[in-house]
Amino acid sequence: MTTTLITGANKGLGYETARRLIDAGHTVYVGSRDADLGRRAAGQLGAGARVVQLDVTDDASVMAAVKTVEAAGGLDVLVNNAGIEVRGPNNEVAGAADVTADMMREVFETNVFGAVRVTHAFLPLLQQSASPVVVNVSSGLASLTHMSEPGHPAAAYPGVAYPASKTAVNMITVQYAKAFPSMRINAVEPGFTKTDLNGNTGIQTVEEGAEIIVRMAQVGPDGPTGGYFDGAGPLPW
Repeated sequence: MTTTLITGANKGLGYETARRLIDAGHTVYVGSRDADLGRRAAGQLGAGARVVQLDVTDDASVMAAVKTVEAAGGLDVLVNNAGIEVRGPNNEVAGAADVTADMMREVFETNVFGAVRVTHAFLPLLQQSASPVVVNVSSGLASLTHMSEPGHPAAAYPGVAYPASKTAVNMITVQYAKAFPSMRINAVEPGFTKTDLNGNTGIQTVEEGAEIIVRMAQVGPDGPTGGYFDGAGPLPW
């Protein structure tokens, strides 16, 4: 039995990923900052779902989650899915003229420091697994190549904090993969998916977006590591 933890799994891509992995036979811990929302999601997901309160910005919450998962038998797969984007009152992103250090700090606290906090805390459990996997949910906006390419759709995005945070996630992925060659550690780009993160302005469904997360969560010991992928294959950094 494969045991998986997904952060931010009570809705959106995290929830759909949990649903699909449960269907594939995983036992899935639904990580949720709000325990009530997590319990509700786990109830909807049914057999195979477990709930764990997990705020990726809080050390005590993360360590309590580690103890819960450890007591139940350990962990094989970690999906760092929890993420935020700071937007204005009209759902606009903060461009270079408007972004502040506080905005950057808020986004990085969840998207970057949160992923590091959770990964670091669960490393001892993952290292005990026969086939440990980490999936970091990144973004197409993390690609410096695409963001600097005139005419590429990503290049039209004006925001600063969110793309910068996901580029940092990509670097974290590369460095962790080199440090732990027995693990499969990859970053994935789900695509512009309709979720609360973007005010449901995305152009694809959560079913479509979750596909690459689910695929990379199931890679075997001979699968890729240290990569950056979308549904079609590797992406340029």
